[in-house]
Amino acid sequence: MSVKKTALYNVHVEAGAKMVEFAGYYMPVQYSGIVQEHNRVRSSVGMFDVSHMGEFSVHGAGALDFLQNVTINDVSKLEINQAQYSAMCYEDGGIVDDLIVYRHENFYGMVVNASNLEKDFNWLSKHLPGGVELRNESEETSLVALQGRDADATLQKLTDVDLSAIKFYWFAKGDVAGIPALISRTGYTGEAGFEVAVPNEHAVKLWQAIMEAGAEFEIEPIGLGARDTLRLEMKYCLYGNDIDATTNPIEAGLGWITKLGKGAFIGSEVISAVKEKGPQRKLVGLKLDGRNIARHGFEIFSGDKNIGVIASGTKSISLEKSIATGYIATEYAAVGTNVEIKVRNRMIPATIVKTPFYNRPY
Repeated sequence: MSVKKTALYNVHVEAGAKMVEFAGYYMPVQYSGIVQEHNRVRSSVGMFDVSHMGEFSVHGAGALDFLQNVTINDVSKLEINQAQYSAMCYEDGGIVDDLIVYRHENFYGMVVNASNLEKDFNWLSKHLPGGVELRNESEETSLVALQGRDADATLQKLTDVDLSAIKFYWFAKGDVAGIPALISRTGYTGEAGFEVAVPNEHAVKLWQAIMEAGAEFEIEPIGLGARDTLRLEMKYCLYGNDIDATTNPIEAGLGWITKLGKGAFIGSEVISAVKEKGPQRKLVGLKLDGRNIARHGFEIFSGDKNIGVIASGTKSISLEKSIATGYIATEYAAVGTNVEIKVRNRMIPATIVKTPFYNRPY
């Protein structure tokens, strides 16, 4: 299967990006370097191409009932122009994907993970009732994420939409640099910011206009490498690492988006039983001693007993500490508990800590 290119591919190459294959697309992993890019987002503003993400729309009189059945959050609570973080589960409570649902005036939108795009569309199609239409608009849509404390000031130069009026997880429609766009106050970094969706043919113009508007704040393009270090400092889940078909929302710390009181949905019986009984393991945050980095799949021990496994790990650029997430047997999962992680046949001390690891200072 041929690797796809986003509408911004040439822009990244011209900017000197190191391109890698990711989720079926050529994507920039870094430009000036992960540390520099990470710090730029934390200190002022950076822009990501996230056009590889999947965009679906759901139409028809039964759209709400359909989404209530296939997602774990309560879609009925959404007002027009509001977005909602959610997930879809299999019948056994395992996670199909995490996603964002958007309520438009006459239909619903969904943004799903790039690596799950085809799987998600097929899974949704399988459960689609008559009279509901599911459209895959991923190939026509470009999406950029503008993140950092100066994101508002940068984007406001380019639009008449009052950005200060858009609350967290709400969106507005309006022109950005003369281009019809969807502007949502969402993101994957823990910083203030927006995700802006436009048709592919306008992506380059949008990118260039935002880069120009952000010049006074020393805006930089940001790659997938820094996107991962930024999200992990917030303990935001990455599908395939922190959540997958073998994890349920309760043990993954996603109980806050699991609305069991809304009525039955796919996986609700199993998830309800896990909640009632209490999960056997929990996804926790860990800080490691020294410079060692815990990687996905590394084992966690208490003495000589294997009590869990690492989900994600990195060197936190903001905190200058080695951090990780991991699934740990519930009886060992309390904050402050000391454990050890097996890193290349050495046992490295670590402590379970409160998350998010990073809290923004503004």
